[in-house]
Amino acid sequence: CYFTRPDAAPAVKKSRVYYGSLEEKERERLSSDIVSGTATGSDAVKAGIEAGNINISSGETLEIEDRVSERQQEALAEFERRRRARQITVSTDDAEVKAGLRALGEPITLFGEGPADRRERLRGILSVVGPDALKKSRKDEERAKRSQDECQQTWYHEGSTSLKDSRLWLARYSLPRAMRRLEAARAQRDIAEATRTIRQQELHKSLRNLNNFCSQIGDDRPISFCHFSPDSKMLATASWSGLCKLWSIPECNLIRTLRGHNTNVGAVVFRPQAGLSLDQSDVSLASCAADGSVKLWNLESDEPVADIEGHSERVSRVSWHPSGRFLGTTCYDNSWRLWDLEVQEEILHQEGHSKGVHDLHFHPDGSLAATGGLDAFGRVWDLRTGRCVVFLEGHLKEIYSLHFSPNGYHLATGSGDNTCKVWELRNRKCLYTVPAHQNLLSAVRFQPTDGHFLLTGAYDNTAKVWSHPGWTPLKTLAGHEGKVMGVDVSPDGKLIATSSYDRTFKLWLSE
Repeated sequence: CYFTRPDAAPAVKKSRVYYGSLEEKERERLSSDIVSGTATGSDAVKAGIEAGNINISSGETLEIEDRVSERQQEALAEFERRRRARQITVSTDDAEVKAGLRALGEPITLFGEGPADRRERLRGILSVVGPDALKKSRKDEERAKRSQDECQQTWYHEGSTSLKDSRLWLARYSLPRAMRRLEAARAQRDIAEATRTIRQQELHKSLRNLNNFCSQIGDDRPISFCHFSPDSKMLATASWSGLCKLWSIPECNLIRTLRGHNTNVGAVVFRPQAGLSLDQSDVSLASCAADGSVKLWNLESDEPVADIEGHSERVSRVSWHPSGRFLGTTCYDNSWRLWDLEVQEEILHQEGHSKGVHDLHFHPDGSLAATGGLDAFGRVWDLRTGRCVVFLEGHLKEIYSLHFSPNGYHLATGSGDNTCKVWELRNRKCLYTVPAHQNLLSAVRFQPTDGHFLLTGAYDNTAKVWSHPGWTPLKTLAGHEGKVMGVDVSPDGKLIATSSYDRTFKLWLSE
């Protein structure tokens, strides 16, 4: 029995270090086994090699591609971007830098960003998208601006021979009337100032004494429009029931019911010479409806004598030219049309508004036509040349009514922004804005004889009378229970008519 001394250290095992390739040693061992015929596992290894389960190389090498990591590629791309950024020249003008960022669709400024930071940000963006991107976006912007300017340019197309003849006829008709109007204005100017002041004071006093003279239920649907005959002895009313009615003035007795429309009638107007020089069988009235139909009537029959076809959308207003030869219609297809009743055809289909055209009125001389639309703009057209001579810009909402003053150089417009604007056509500017009502203005009318007062009707259930000039309120015509949809002043200047949503029309007379 041997005992190990506790203080004796254990024997250190020496490690063997083999030099050279183990592959060669293994190959030598295998070959010696084959030569010597010993079968200590050699048969199994040999069988494995032959079966292809054991692969021992014979010195071949496999070339491995030099793959660069993605991080290295990103670093290289960043270095390349910085190199490009140093070569890009960026304007030092901050306004140009902002314009460049806007053109590239980037925010023009970031929170806490100064001009230098903004410039570097633009440089960095250009180094990514390329310096040509800014030039390309500017070219696209210029091209879009050029096309927009081309769209806004006035363009002309060749008109028909009948249109040319009508324009010449209108020039020959309007110029003598303009001369007579100017002569009357000069004669009015020669009257003493004191006399004119006294007349104006008397007129204002009579207007302040306006009272409800007559109230009549006109239909079982709202009364959308009213218009006096040229001799002031009849009143035509239009209703949403599709019926138009003629009433005797001042008795307010029903004379005739005009049946022909099947939907809301927008307007019914007398021809300028109706009841004066025209025969009873001649065309004396025109009306329009929401289905695009326009009908002509005489004073003998309750059936229309003719239909004017060609409108595809709502026709809101019709208006006679002072000569009685032409009829203007406004349509919600963004255009208005002029019809010559002598040749019985449409001679002008005028575009120019971006939305529906609601109202139309002809100048007393017959030379101009004013249109107002749902685009909040008004236009004054010279019928003798076809050009838009005045562009009325200033209303905030739709223009629902226009009316020329008998003096020839003032035009009133009523709008959905609750105001009435008076335009000075001589310098093409807004003369005065009347803060007229609490709701949209449906109708404006000047006094037909001298234009010394202005009448407005609105959806606040009232109509108001304003002095001209001065634009001071003279009288509020309150009495309707619904919104006032139409107003008119008799040609002799004595009566005022208002029609309303409450299905009645009222006559107002100075006591």
